[in-house]
Amino acid sequence: MRLVVVSAGLSVPSSTRLLADRLAAATAGRTSAEVEVEVEVVELRDLAVEIAHNFTNGFPGRKLAAALAAVTAADGLIVVTPVFSASYSGLFKSFFDVIDPDALAGKPVLIAATGGSARHSLVLEHALRPLFSYLRAVIVPTAVYAASEDWGAEGLPERIERAAGELATLMTGLSTPPTRSGPAKTEKTEKAEKAEKAEKDEKGEFTVVPFADQLAALAAR
Repeated sequence: MRLVVVSAGLSVPSSTRLLADRLAAATAGRTSAEVEVEVEVVELRDLAVEIAHNFTNGFPGRKLAAALAAVTAADGLIVVTPVFSASYSGLFKSFFDVIDPDALAGKPVLIAATGGSARHSLVLEHALRPLFSYLRAVIVPTAVYAASEDWGAEGLPERIERAAGELATLMTGLSTPPTRSGPAKTEKTEKAEKAEKAEKDEKGEFTVVPFADQLAALAAR
């Protein structure tokens, strides 16, 4: 199972990358022992020039093409952006602007963000969640925001674990082929059931109440 992490952090070291790594480790840890999780990190900082060129010439460079392919083929995504001007960063948005509009349809996505103040936490709901809803991704209920004061404080580890558990559940559920609860019905079986039902109707074992009578009975209550 492939888990791809998209980090839009710009500095080195980056709190955005730190949050991304913790979310990835927690998600891998919440899957069953039988499931091997392959984690790949896409650092958008390294793709900035190729993303800009893609807008002007319409073609992705080698590194950008590999990153887009990884995101498209992933069984689940973790996306983390720093907050700039009360929203996701321009680099973050630009990457998802150049990806195929159908690439994320039905794909489980965990959204997260970092910022200097807890007052920017609503960026998850007014910016990131609408973006990935538009791309028809399956967004996990718990989004994770980490302000500067959250590192080392209570609450953040719990939110990370809860969001990771939700993503792991979605990834496992969508990657497992559905199982049948019983034997498949053949055409012969369906014909036999229809014949049996018709026979019971002829014997009067089923009473059909006209719709008008049902409405009259409801009105009389």
